[in-house]
Formats: sequence, structure tokens, C-alpha cells
Amino acid sequence: MKKNNTFFYLCTLLITVFLFITFTTIFSYFMLREGNKASAIKEFEVKEQEITLKTRDKLKIRVYRTKTKTIEEMDIEEYIKGVVAAEMPAEFNIEALKAQAVAARTYALAHMESVGGNGCGQINEGDICDTVHCQAYISKEDRFKAWPESKGNEYWSKIEEAVLKTKEEVIVYNNSIAKDIYYFAVSGGKTESSEEVFSQSVPYLQSVESTGEEVAPKFTSSLRYTNANFVKMINSYYPNSITSSSNLKNNIKIKNRTSAGGVKELQIGKTTITGTKFRSIMGLNSTNFSFVFNGNTVEIICKGYGHGVGMSQWGANSLGKNGKDYKYIISHYYKGVQIGKYTEL
Repeated sequence: MKKNNTFFYLCTLLITVFLFITFTTIFSYFMLREGNKASAIKEFEVKEQEITLKTRDKLKIRVYRTKTKTIEEMDIEEYIKGVVAAEMPAEFNIEALKAQAVAARTYALAHMESVGGNGCGQINEGDICDTVHCQAYISKEDRFKAWPESKGNEYWSKIEEAVLKTKEEVIVYNNSIAKDIYYFAVSGGKTESSEEVFSQSVPYLQSVESTGEEVAPKFTSSLRYTNANFVKMINSYYPNSITSSSNLKNNIKIKNRTSAGGVKELQIGKTTITGTKFRSIMGLNSTNFSFVFNGNTVEIICKGYGHGVGMSQWGANSLGKNGKDYKYIISHYYKGVQIGKYTEL
């Protein structure tokens, strides 16, 4: 009888353990499946979000060509190839090129008058100009002339791939195409918030970390002036601001900086000016600058290249090289946005 009881208890224990393991496995499977399903739905919703645009028969953009002073109408996707080719080195990681394509496409649509855009303030006709006032554009023919002959086909194929694999994709904020998509070349380690540079707060244009850009040729730059030449240049804009070059160090004071390190205001002699204005006067690469005084000379040292707002192109390349895809890159530099697709009526 003892043996039978022992055997019975052993069998009961084994069956209980078996049922517990089976139940746990099945439960885990369905929970994992539901979790993956939720993630897939979220990704699906982002990917398939559509923005319906009122367009002409086909979505064409009218580009003002500055050299010929004419309007050239072209397919939007072909135009984006020319923008990517002009704005970002083809040697960059493919994911950075894709991010550039989506940013450029969004910027273009936001300026197309036929879909409710605001056009270009420097031209009377057309949607957009082909300079950095809007975004640079270069034709395939002209781009090939500037590339090494042995690399032309390879580079152009890479750009076409970036544009094709993001075809019709745009950056969306609050169910509309994002109107203020900015990008620039190199940050000094952080991007700038729009309100600190353009005096306009845009929710998705906030300061973020941007690492891995130290390899960029223009990560640092400097200009050197004699004290006398520096004073002459400043006084040509602001007469009698500095009365003497003999004590220049005491005539220059940085009053405040942005959270990313850019100079907001500085005092030069009797005049207070913005960092942006000083950058323009002196031809500096960025507003993230400092002064080094060496006897009869003054050196202005800069970090970064560009206005610093939005996506850093060299930062995007760094992220791409480190395994991040273009959607991650876009969400890193433009906070709270989604990626949607435009459709034509």
C-alpha cells in the first residue's frame, strides 16, 4: 500500500509540473505574440499614414534655376535626387542619405504652392529656388562633372536607392506635413533649439545630442585678424563702436550662450549684437565661437558648420554607420514626428 501511495503521489507531482510548464509556455507564447502584434500595428500605422494633397495632374515642383533665371518643372522624386546629390556627400551611409531624402522631400512639399505651401520668398514665380536659401539642387549632369569619373555611376545609384526606398515618404507632425524641417552640416556636439536661433518655437526642433562628428573637416575652424583689422571691420558696421585696438580683449564680452553652446549675444565696444549677426559680419561657420587674444591679433575659433537647427548631416552619417536606420535618425533629430506618405488626388 505504501508503494502504491508513493507511486500515486509521484505521478500526481509529475503531471502537475507538466501542466504548469505547458500552461506557462502557452501563456508566454500568446503574450509575446500580442506584444509583437502591438508593435507591428504601431509600425504599420506610422508607415501607412497618408497625407492627401491637392495637386496638378501629377505632383510636379517648379524650381527656379538661378543660373538661367528660368522656372524648371520636374517630377518631385527626380527633384529630390538632385537635392540629395547637392546637399549630402554620396560617400555617406545609405541610411543618412535616406534621412536626407525624406527631410528634403518634406521641405519641398511645404513650399509647393499647389499643395498649400508658402513658396520661396526670393522669387516671384515657382515653388522653390535651387540655392541654400531653400535647399540646394544640382542636375545629374552637373553632379557627374564634379565627381571622380570612376565613381559617378556608383554614387548616383546610391542616391537613387536612397530616394526610391523612401519614395513618397514625408515627415508628419500633428497629422500634417511638417512645415519647418531644417538641416545643416555639422554640429558642435548638440543641435540648437529653434527658439534660440530663429526666435520661433517649433515643438520638434529642440536641442539634442549629436555625437561622432569630430571627424568632419569643418568640425572646428578658425579665423585670425590683427586687432586693427578687427576694429576696422566692426566699426564699418557700427561706427565708433570700438575707439581703440590697443585693449581689444576688454572690449569684447560674450554675454550669453544657447543650451547648445552658440553665442546669443555679445558686447563689442559700445554695441550689443546677436551671435547670428556677428557670424554674418565675420563670415564664421557657426555661432558656437570663442576668442583667443594673442598680443596684436585675435583668433576666432568655431565649432560646427551651419545654423545648428534640425538634423545634423554629419551626425546622421555617424548614426547610420553605427547601425541606426533612417527612421531612427529622423526621430532623433525631429522630436515627436512620424513618417507618412503623400498621395495624389
